[in-house]
Amino acid sequence: MQPPYLLFLGAETHIGNAKTGAGLAHWRSELCIGQHKLPEGTIDLGLEELELATAVSRGAKTLVIGVAPHGGSIDDSWLPVIFKALECGLNIAAGLHERLNDHPKISCIAKQYNCQLYDVRQPTEKFSVASGDKRSGKRLLTVGSDCAVGKKYSALAIEKEMRARNINADYRATGQTGVFISGGGFSIDAVVADFISGAVETLSPDNDDEHWDIVEGQGSLFHPSYAAVTVGLIHGTQPDVLVLCHDASRTCIQDTPNYPIVEFSECMDGYLAIARLTNKNVYFAGICVNTSMLSDKEAQEYLENLESKYQLPCCDPVRNGVSNIVDNLGL
Repeated sequence: MQPPYLLFLGAETHIGNAKTGAGLAHWRSELCIGQHKLPEGTIDLGLEELELATAVSRGAKTLVIGVAPHGGSIDDSWLPVIFKALECGLNIAAGLHERLNDHPKISCIAKQYNCQLYDVRQPTEKFSVASGDKRSGKRLLTVGSDCAVGKKYSALAIEKEMRARNINADYRATGQTGVFISGGGFSIDAVVADFISGAVETLSPDNDDEHWDIVEGQGSLFHPSYAAVTVGLIHGTQPDVLVLCHDASRTCIQDTPNYPIVEFSECMDGYLAIARLTNKNVYFAGICVNTSMLSDKEAQEYLENLESKYQLPCCDPVRNGVSNIVDNLGL
């Protein structure tokens, strides 16, 4: 995809549904020239609000659809903006389940103006079933008490901290936002179920003994809708280390209020039981928590209480970094 990017936020009002745009603005701000939204939209990523023509005049090359509505379809309200963007010469990129290239009018206008359509969620290669064979190198996988609790941010923060210490580490993206940020990887939830573990084996192949792959987790073992992708991801990663991720504001599983958040000890035991199929020596190195809804004092007390209860380093990756978790890897 060609940067600079103009991030399109539609009419979104909930930041959790704008995680693609938010992730790019946070981790790759140097590639983002601005943001553009519909009048009803309230999301602000801290970028300059730009009209399409202005963004093009400043060098924008690609309009990135930075929102992911429930179901992952192209909203009809976006179409006038997408059509106008193509007419202005902008490429379009999206990580939706519905493909830009499968939309007849979008595809037609893109060809008319010689623009590219990037469907980031769709894998471009075929995968084999997993072998389960032990691979060289080391692997850390972020897992969650729920979906959308910070697994991607935690993995990126851990990679950044490890690289700052001159540790050979690479972030491995398994979702569309991570692919936008890293420029590699694929969306694991777009892979046919039987091939998920094999796809992850391809994503994180044999490597030097001291090399770390920091694999972005997906879904949650305790979410009734998305546990399946989590299990395949765990088995394919063969993690040496797990890091549990949680949102301090959550009491119930996202979109399923009849399912409360599982107590962390039970949560970690569940993950370890699944992970030991492909790595008997796997262990938890820490807990990452999104404390954005808490004050500084509340966040500090919350993390200290978790550390005391579970005897693991706890942190908010955005608020105070992940150095204590990296310290616990025994490097």
